[in-house]
Amino acid sequence: MSSRPQLEVRRDRGLGEMFRALRNRNFRLFWSGALLSNVGTWMQAVAQGWLVLSLSNSLWLGVDGFMATVPGLVFTLVGGVFADLVDRRKLLIYTQAVAGLSALTLGVLVATHVVHVWMILCLSFVTGCCMSLAGPSYMALVFDLVGHRDLANAIALNSTQFQLARAIGPVCAGVGLALVGMAGCFFGNGISFVFVVLAMMLVKFNKREARDDAPTRSVRDKGVFLGDLAAGFHYVAGRPRVSMLLIISAVASLFGAPYIYMTPVFARDVLHVGETGLALLQGMAGAGALFGALFLAYLGDFRHKGWFILCGDFAFAVCLVCFSLSTNLRLSLLFLFALGFGVMCSIAVTNTLLQKLVTDEMRGRVMSMFMLSFIGAMPFGNLIAGAASHRFGVQRTLATGGAIIALFVVTVAIRSPGLREL
Repeated sequence: MSSRPQLEVRRDRGLGEMFRALRNRNFRLFWSGALLSNVGTWMQAVAQGWLVLSLSNSLWLGVDGFMATVPGLVFTLVGGVFADLVDRRKLLIYTQAVAGLSALTLGVLVATHVVHVWMILCLSFVTGCCMSLAGPSYMALVFDLVGHRDLANAIALNSTQFQLARAIGPVCAGVGLALVGMAGCFFGNGISFVFVVLAMMLVKFNKREARDDAPTRSVRDKGVFLGDLAAGFHYVAGRPRVSMLLIISAVASLFGAPYIYMTPVFARDVLHVGETGLALLQGMAGAGALFGALFLAYLGDFRHKGWFILCGDFAFAVCLVCFSLSTNLRLSLLFLFALGFGVMCSIAVTNTLLQKLVTDEMRGRVMSMFMLSFIGAMPFGNLIAGAASHRFGVQRTLATGGAIIALFVVTVAIRSPGLREL
């Protein structure tokens, strides 16, 4: 297989083809289990943000975000090598089980009124380790389930379930906070991981996928891990379009992703809408992303993906600036919806392009670098945003981040014709 597989472009659009990949039994199981688990994850995100803010201040929101994402600096690359060496399904089962136990532990700490900020930070770190190890296998498994033909549709639908959960989860958190309190939200998330574990156990492959011709290797073999890791970096370094896609993702994450962890400050201090309003704010960004994912599923495997990524990131940047400076709830909700739509379009199309540009034997490692490009940037972005917002205010901090992203995207659009032509 050549190092740059030809990019197939089909015109299978329309409502009848939007959910084509769900005809695959294995993908249906994977999709539904992940949906239920992610609803719990977003429910906990809202409750945990409010919990940290109630125990401390905006600085510790940034630290919590750092602890949740800093494992990605190391374990995402480790997970990428594992994704190409071990059974991806088993790796997902083990990591999701540990993440579920972490959520249940936090629920117990809150219910017994012994929770402190340092405990939340430790559990965020444990969960971050699990997600970092599992992430590359999670992405690469989509290809294992559907193959080349339905890959673009499956990625769009997988993004749809994640964003559907992002829209539903905060609503469930708002209801849960009112009815069962914070502990109930954490218990609900812990139980939700059961569904993704069961789904992975029920997935059955009728044949060996992807790497039948590759030599049998084990992660225990001397030199295999470091050799495969180095080979992955060399592979990406030799492909400028792949490298630029990863850099764009990293910049958007470094300066844009902190808005997720700073939203509780907007709910409490800027818009004055309380914890119920916080759920609404985070749910609106998820709703925008959900519509973006559905829009991509409708488009199918369209042309001009490079331009689509650049426009999506630019829209995300502009809407981030507008949201940061807004003091009107309705306008803020509108900007969050558009922000979610733009960033979703950029991330999902980047994922599709990377999976089509790389060879099968490098898929797990490249997906780990894709995850690292935004997860690895997040801890530094969260720390910087937390410290800057404490000194200059959260609105100015996030608005500056959005302006930096917009300037970078315009520069790339002008100077990278190879990316525009994808």
